[in-house]
Amino acid sequence: MTLNEYQKLAARTIRPKMDWESLRNHALFGMASEVGELHGLYQKGYQGHKIDPEHAMKELGDLLWFVAEYCTAMSWDLDEVGQINIDKLKKRFPDGFSVERSLHRMEGDV
Repeated sequence: MTLNEYQKLAARTIRPKMDWESLRNHALFGMASEVGELHGLYQKGYQGHKIDPEHAMKELGDLLWFVAEYCTAMSWDLDEVGQINIDKLKKRFPDGFSVERSLHRMEGDV
């Protein structure tokens, strides 16, 4: 499945008839919430709880759903967002990760 195919399938479950601002904000709040839920799973590990990898994967899937919703709200293709990120990483780290290149980025590298 491509990222665009995922985005299209995920969009089937977006609440209909939300205005653009509500859709965008729902996605932003949802991303923050899902990251919090994922953090919560690992935080419980410090209290002696066993971390369930399947539960973590489901929370990560929920996060991906909200990323796709945000892209839909912005009229962006998730494939394109992914490609832009890979292109940025290739430019930043042409030979793979390097501490030196991470510490000393070129001007304008965001």
